[in-house]
Amino acid sequence: MLGRGGRWLQRAGGAASAPHGAQLRFDGAVLRLKSGWELARGLLVFRLCGLPGLVRQLLSVSRWLLGRWLWGSLLRASFYGQFVAGQTPPEVGVTVQRLRAQGLRPLLAVPIEEDVGQDKEGGRWGLGCECRGSDCVSPQRAVEAGVRVLVDAEYTYVNPALTLVTLALMGRWNRAKPWVWNTYQCYLQDCLARLGADVALAERRGFCFGVKLVRGAYLEQERRLERQGGYPDPLHPTWEATNHSYQRCLDLLLELVARDGQRCQLIVASHNETSVSHAVRRMEELGIAKDRGAVCFGQLLGMCDHVSLALGQAGYAIYKSIPYGAVEDVLPYLVRRAQENQSVLQGIRKERDLLRHELWRRLLRRP
Repeated sequence: MLGRGGRWLQRAGGAASAPHGAQLRFDGAVLRLKSGWELARGLLVFRLCGLPGLVRQLLSVSRWLLGRWLWGSLLRASFYGQFVAGQTPPEVGVTVQRLRAQGLRPLLAVPIEEDVGQDKEGGRWGLGCECRGSDCVSPQRAVEAGVRVLVDAEYTYVNPALTLVTLALMGRWNRAKPWVWNTYQCYLQDCLARLGADVALAERRGFCFGVKLVRGAYLEQERRLERQGGYPDPLHPTWEATNHSYQRCLDLLLELVARDGQRCQLIVASHNETSVSHAVRRMEELGIAKDRGAVCFGQLLGMCDHVSLALGQAGYAIYKSIPYGAVEDVLPYLVRRAQENQSVLQGIRKERDLLRHELWRRLLRRP
């Protein structure tokens, strides 16, 4: 994964064959695959996410009160351990092996959280590639290595230039299959129109089209920028309108995949049960095989695991983005994860209840 929030490098490959999703249930039964410590930590973290003031103190102010060692230990036992794979290669390797054993596919991620004009020490960042010393990851090298480059979407004032560059890279490298993918944020009012226009461009120019479909992660920042700048709000006015936008975009893309799964491919990047269930149902109706790699699912490490595990156990290709790095380096990433969980409290409540139920089942030694 390159850059902030989702420039992913994904190894090509399919999922194991299994029956389609008529029996797919998100009732928490798959949480039996988790250890007792994972259940307890997840329950603690999601409870804390419901207390915004306490979360901010825990993630920032407490560093000065507790000292670096105690503060780091506290985060490793809570937010860091929940959302980050580790700091060293052996630590990350343990997380990777655990995910694979649970039927999940790991995507190594660089948890960069920065805005235009901010400098990030240790690397020179640009559109389309990441350079660190002599090590450079670019579309030219990605194709040679057999990996896909998923370019994330950003703030609205960045997206036009970012999309233009990404489409140019698609036109250059996506001749036989989609190596370079673009991200579309469905909370934007013009998302469906832009998606349709880009699909039409790909068809006219004859290049393959890869899409990561998300709702969007910068709602508070976009609304603040809109108020400060005095320009029209680019976002859908309600959560329901955003959900409707996501489903319309999802249906359009699934129909394109069903027509030609070699030239159009999709990653359903959502923590929303309704969207995941809809995608699974439409895949079955359209005859899209789960084991061909044309449609896969993506979620963040430590979030919505009852859905991720259910998909993995049913044989769907489900990727978990696994950030890595030192506690101090990933602090902005942890703050964002806490903010995102606060904004989707309904989903958190269900996952929290499922974790508590499974933990009590074990403590009481129930079957």
